Amino acid sequence: MRRLEAALCLYVDVNASIANGCSGGVVIIELFVLSAAAGILAGLLSGTLGLGGGVVVVPALLYIFHVLGFAEETLTQQAVATSLATIIITSISSVTAHYRRGALRKDLIAPLAAGVVAGAFAGALLASHIDGQLLKRLFGGLALVVALQSLLSSMRAPQDDEAERLPAPRWRVVAGVGVGAVSAMFGIGGGSMTVPLLTFWRVRMQQAVAASAACGVPIALAGCAGFIVGGWRLPLPPGSVGFIYLPAVAGIVVTSFPLAWVGARIAHRLPGTILKRIFALVLLILGLKLALG
Repeated sequence: MRRLEAALCLYVDVNASIANGCSGGVVIIELFVLSAAAGILAGLLSGTLGLGGGVVVVPALLYIFHVLGFAEETLTQQAVATSLATIIITSISSVTAHYRRGALRKDLIAPLAAGVVAGAFAGALLASHIDGQLLKRLFGGLALVVALQSLLSSMRAPQDDEAERLPAPRWRVVAGVGVGAVSAMFGIGGGSMTVPLLTFWRVRMQQAVAASAACGVPIALAGCAGFIVGGWRLPLPPGSVGFIYLPAVAGIVVTSFPLAWVGARIAHRLPGTILKRIFALVLLILGLKLALG
């Protein structure tokens, strides 16, 4: 605890510290409260929309780490890596809830998961060497594209007899590689990519959300491994493992884990069209914010 307090004090504004003294306990409480608030939204989004919570956690961590005075050169990578670490816990909660409702499908999850592991590790290593500001804007641009696709999809009149159009398993693995790489680069857990992909294949929205949550676990694990390797030798704040900042992980998962369960219950009570529109609105707001800086 003393080491953590000293580390946090180090990143508080020096002039403020001289004038008022550096209270490590106050900073820890502020960090925990902000992280827990982000965790509430992350958990709900993970369970309800299969997003893994990264679309909320990454922007929240960008703000928190900026307030703490983290180096701008590595701030975005730390936010993305820390987001992925929280997704491991949040997705497990969400998957458990969807499993109990019979929404998990092995034919969807197994091929995608096989691909996302390789893709996520490679994507995390690549993101470790990209300029932080560029990475932030790329994240925003991706969110806008996916939001538009989801919104257009939600406006298409659903057909009761509409059959799924799943590609061959090997192409699902290839798709998983792409989903894993992009998701790990931006710390989003895969939902922003997996849900639109599965709905394009005409999978029912609730099953797409459940599959997305299940794929979030291997994406997050492989992505975390990549960010640990990529940031292992860098001078990062105490409490970091590679690019992952453990104190923020703890604050977020305290609330995201139980709220993911609540979100999954909501997902099975809302019509698929409404879920798609909520999904698109969330991504649209966050995408504009990040893309425009």
